[in-house]
Amino acid sequence: MALLRQRGHLFPWVPVFVAGGIGAYFALPFEPPPTGVGAVALLGLAALGVALRIAEAFAPLAIAVVALCFGFLLADLRSFVVRAPVLPFRYYGPVEGEIIAIDRSASDVLRITLGDVVLAGMAKGEMPNKVRVALHGVQVVPPRAGQRVIMTAHLLPPAGAVEPGGFDFQRHAWFQRLGAVGYTRTPMLVLAPAHGFGVFPMRMALSLHIRSQLEGETGAVAAAVMTGDRSGISQATLRHLRRSNLAHLLAISGLHMGLLAGFVFASVRIGLALVPALALRLPGKKLAAALALAVSAGYLVLSGGTIPTERAFVMVAVALVAVMLDRRAFSLRTLALAALIVLLLRPEALLSPGFQMSFAATTALIAVFEGLSARILRTARPWMHAIQTTALSSLVAGAATAPFAAAHFNHIAYLGLAANLLAVPLMGALVMPAAVLSVVLMPLGLEAIGLWGVEWGLRWILFVAQWISQIENSTGAVLKPHAAVLPLLSLGFLSVILWRGRLRWAGLSLVVMALGLWAQTGRPLVLIADTGALVGVMSAEGRALSRARGQGFVARGWLENDGDRADQAIAAARWRGDGRIKQRDLPGGRQLVHVLGKSGQGEFHGCHSGDIVVFSHPYQGKDRLPCQSFDPLDLGRSGAVAIWQSSQGFKSITARDLSGVRPWNAQALRP
Repeated sequence: MALLRQRGHLFPWVPVFVAGGIGAYFALPFEPPPTGVGAVALLGLAALGVALRIAEAFAPLAIAVVALCFGFLLADLRSFVVRAPVLPFRYYGPVEGEIIAIDRSASDVLRITLGDVVLAGMAKGEMPNKVRVALHGVQVVPPRAGQRVIMTAHLLPPAGAVEPGGFDFQRHAWFQRLGAVGYTRTPMLVLAPAHGFGVFPMRMALSLHIRSQLEGETGAVAAAVMTGDRSGISQATLRHLRRSNLAHLLAISGLHMGLLAGFVFASVRIGLALVPALALRLPGKKLAAALALAVSAGYLVLSGGTIPTERAFVMVAVALVAVMLDRRAFSLRTLALAALIVLLLRPEALLSPGFQMSFAATTALIAVFEGLSARILRTARPWMHAIQTTALSSLVAGAATAPFAAAHFNHIAYLGLAANLLAVPLMGALVMPAAVLSVVLMPLGLEAIGLWGVEWGLRWILFVAQWISQIENSTGAVLKPHAAVLPLLSLGFLSVILWRGRLRWAGLSLVVMALGLWAQTGRPLVLIADTGALVGVMSAEGRALSRARGQGFVARGWLENDGDRADQAIAAARWRGDGRIKQRDLPGGRQLVHVLGKSGQGEFHGCHSGDIVVFSHPYQGKDRLPCQSFDPLDLGRSGAVAIWQSSQGFKSITARDLSGVRPWNAQALRP
C-alpha cells in the first residue's frame, strides 16, 4: 500500500495537518459553539482510538484526523485565552499608561504602545489591555521605555479589513491583546520616569546607546538588527529595503538567529580545538551547541521575543538540541518539530507572512540540499564552493518565498536575488560577528571595536538596497490572489517535497491549479471604506479614488491589492471631479455618488433606482432613498464593501459577510 511505503517519512506531515485544523478554525464564518467544539474533540478522541487499534497501513489516516482536530481545538483555545477588552466606541480624552513598546507608523511618526491603561469614565474591567497611540505634533519629551505617561488622544477600536477578504487587523490586534488604536496631536506628559528594570527598558537603553555610537540610518538599522527596535528607521530606508528584497534583514528571524548561533558554535569549537588538552577531554561539539543555545536564548530575550524571533529561536533550538543528542541538526523531521512547537505556542502565527515565508524557505533549502550529492557541489577551489552554495541558497530561498511575498505584499523584486547575493554574505561574515563582539566588549567600554564592523557592513547593505531599488522597473506590482491560492500552492509543493515515490508529482497539479486561479483573479468594480470616507471605482486607467487625501492606509491597501503602483494623489486625479459631491458613471447607465460631510448632504438632491450613494456622514433620510445607499452607521456594522459586476448585475459583499461574527469583531462600533 502507498502509505506503507511512506513509513519513516510521515512525521513531517503532522504539522501540515495541524496547520490545516488551525486554518479551518480561522476560515469559519462564525465562532464554533461549545457543542461544535465538543464534537471536534470527540472526533479527535475517536480517531486516536481507531489509530491505536487498526492496521498499521491505515493508522496514518486516523492520525491525520487527530492532527486536524488538534489544530482546530488549539486555535479555538488560543482565541479564548488571549481575550481582552476592546474599546467599544470612539474615545477622545485623557489616556494614561506605561510605555511597553515603541515603533514607527506608516506615516513615519513615533508610535507608542501603552500597558496598564487608564481611560476617563471607564471601569477597570472594561479598560483595554493595551493601547497604541501615534505621536503627531511636537513632543517635548522623547518617549522612553517604562515611562508612565498621560496625553489627550483620539482612540478607536482596531479597524477591520480595508476590503472584504483583505488583511484583518481586528484579528491581528485580538491576538496581540491590543484593544484600541489612535493618535495624539498634543505633547505627551511624563507622570513617572522610566525605570531600569525589565527586558524592554534594557533593550531600548541598548538601542539608544547603539544609535548614539552610530549616527543616521546606519545606527537605526544596527539597533534594529541587534535589539529589534525599528523606531529610528525612516520610511525611505524601509522602501529601499523592501524594493530590493532586503527587508528581511531587519526582522530578527531565522537568518539573524542562525548566523548568531552559527558564529558562536564555530567560535567555541575552534577555540577548544586550539587547546589540545581541552579538545581531547571535552565534548567540544556538544559544548559549542549548548553555549550557542544559551546565547540564542539571550538574543531572544534581548530582542523583545516577537513572533518572528520566537519562531527563529525554536528552529535554532531544535537544531542545537539535535546536535547535543547526536541527531541530524537539519532535516525535514527537525523542521517539522520546530513548526509543531511554534504552532503550539502561537497557532495564529500560521496566518503571518513571516511564518509562511520562513518555513517555505527552510523546507525548500533542506529538500534541495538533501537531494544534491556532494559531487554536484564539490569544486576544486573551496572559495568557489562557498560562492556556489551561497548563490544556490539565495536562489532556492528566493524562489520558495516569492509567491508568499507577492501575495502578502503585492510586489515582486526582480533584482532581489542579485541584492541578496551582494548583501547577505556580508551580513553573515561581518555584521553579525561584529555585533556579537561589540556586545561582549561593551562592559569594558570597547564596543566601538565591534561597532566599526557593524557600521561598514550595514553601510554596504544600505548602499546596495538604495542602488537596486532605484533601478527602473526593478520591482513589479502583483494582484492580490484569491484566498485559496496560497493553501493550494503550499499543499502542492509540500506534496512534492514530503511524499516519497512517483505520486509526489501529483502535487504539481495543485500548484498549476493555484497559479491558474491567481491568474483568473479579478478585482471589485467598487470599493467602499468602512467609514464611508473613501470610495474607489475601477476604470481603464486603474482604480479612481474619490479623495486625494485622508484614509491613506485604506487607499494604499486598495491600490496595492489592485497591483497598481500609483499613489493616492494619482488615483484621485483619475476621478476628475471636485466639490463635496463626487459622481462617477457605472456600467448600465448607473451612477455612483460620494457625498462628503454635512455640507455635501446639503447639496445632495436625491438619486435614481439602481444608483449607489455613499455618505461620509450619517444621513437621516437614507431609508427613503430609491437607490442603494451606505453611511458610516451601516458600514460600521458591516465593514468595508466590495461591489462586483456580473452578467446578473451588481453584487455587494461586505467584510462581515466573509469574516463572520468572531470574538475579534463581535463588538459593533457605536457612534
